[in-house]
Amino acid sequence: MSELNPGSAAALASVHTANFPELLRQLRCSLVATTFQAGRLIFVRPEGNGLNTHFHAVHRPMGLAADRDRIFVGTHNAVLEYRNVPDVAAKLDPPNHHDAVYLLRNQHVTGHVDIHEMAFADRECWYVNTLFSCLCTLDNEHSFVPRWKPPFISGYAPEDRCHLNGLAMEQARPRYLTALGATNSPQGWRVNKRDGGILLDYPSGQTVRSGLCMPHSPRLHAGRLWLLESGKGSLARLDAATGELDTVAQLPGFTRGLDFAGRIAFVGLSQLRASNPFTDIPLTDQNPDRSSGIWAVDIETSQILAFLRFSAAVEEIFSVQVLPDTLFPHILDERDPLMDSTWAIPDDLLPQVEHPQIPSPP
Repeated sequence: MSELNPGSAAALASVHTANFPELLRQLRCSLVATTFQAGRLIFVRPEGNGLNTHFHAVHRPMGLAADRDRIFVGTHNAVLEYRNVPDVAAKLDPPNHHDAVYLLRNQHVTGHVDIHEMAFADRECWYVNTLFSCLCTLDNEHSFVPRWKPPFISGYAPEDRCHLNGLAMEQARPRYLTALGATNSPQGWRVNKRDGGILLDYPSGQTVRSGLCMPHSPRLHAGRLWLLESGKGSLARLDAATGELDTVAQLPGFTRGLDFAGRIAFVGLSQLRASNPFTDIPLTDQNPDRSSGIWAVDIETSQILAFLRFSAAVEEIFSVQVLPDTLFPHILDERDPLMDSTWAIPDDLLPQVEHPQIPSPP
């Protein structure tokens, strides 16, 4: 393994393999991740010979949907919508150092629904409402709009009956979901955490595969179906037609959060402390030395290429997303004075915008 380099933050420290920054440069991407335990949105950016990890405070962020233009974050009781306003980069110090700058644009209050994975479908944002055991979208009138629930769930209730959690998209539509149990009673999935997990087909509602060990993060990539068996600390490939499961890589932590750039999978890892309700699983039996961070795996060779490991201040990672064609993004703090003097209007109206002298705040 490559030599380790120390991270830059003291309280939220990290170490990484020396090849991780160059890997991101070759892929022309950066990463964004969430940690609800530490209450942070994390940007992972190559800078010089190291990784720059920028931490942005958010109240219990979990689900995440991100691309170059927008970032949606599911928090304790709301969905936060950030938009890229790249012209703001010229106003930051140093000027034009960032190739994307995300500003908070909207906040949709959902109430506490335990938002898990999120994904974009064209202009819509879909998200897994784990507390109500359903898949939802947003509108301007309701807390959430249920669009689908597993066929074994009899109705909507805030009871986390099956721990619905993961969402895979195909051609801008939901395709597969994961849950920790095919159960219809409050917290019923907890009875069989070790092998009660299932993969569900969205169009038919049928179970594609059962007997999974705490599955999370299903994804369709490169013509294949991938998922994480979190309870085993693994990245796996699944044949949806036969149900055959192939473990691609075994990793030193609770695997949750997955995205791809070409043949590289970026996998989030969590430590799982003894107080965590997920600890009675094979991973904790077999691997007491667990890590929290982001691991890079070559899906063709199963080789671990690089990793970023956080200090004890960040015990878990929930979501990981690739920001394509973006090497050094930034997110503006809501208290930054630039928020008061930054406006976004429709492009076709820009020629009519005059530029008066903006008075300083009193």
